[in-house]
Amino acid sequence: QVQLVESGGGLVQPGGSLRLSCAASGIIFSPNVMGWYRQAPGKERELVAAITSGGSTNYADSVKGRFTISRDNAKNTVYLQMNSLKSEDTAVYYCHWRPEYYGMDYWGKGTLVTVSS
Repeated sequence: QVQLVESGGGLVQPGGSLRLSCAASGIIFSPNVMGWYRQAPGKERELVAAITSGGSTNYADSVKGRFTISRDNAKNTVYLQMNSLKSEDTAVYYCHWRPEYYGMDYWGKGTLVTVSS
């Protein structure tokens, strides 16, 4: 079992920044992939960014150049630095963890990010 706890969501104005954090605990297998997904009202959940234990990253085209994913393997924590936020970034952001090759995946409960003036 892996437990994921997100923090850092909130209300921010367009053009502003937020930093999300997600701490994993429990039985942590390596190598693994940690990532962020988001789901806006009426839309499907989509990948925002992911990072492997080795540091390889993957981003959705819509956030490239604005968002940066990073991780601290010693703390089993992943971060998402979100800059130049737009109203269309408004969504519930979910932390995701999975083994890199096979096995069960896990989700956090989500944290709401609202971009509005």
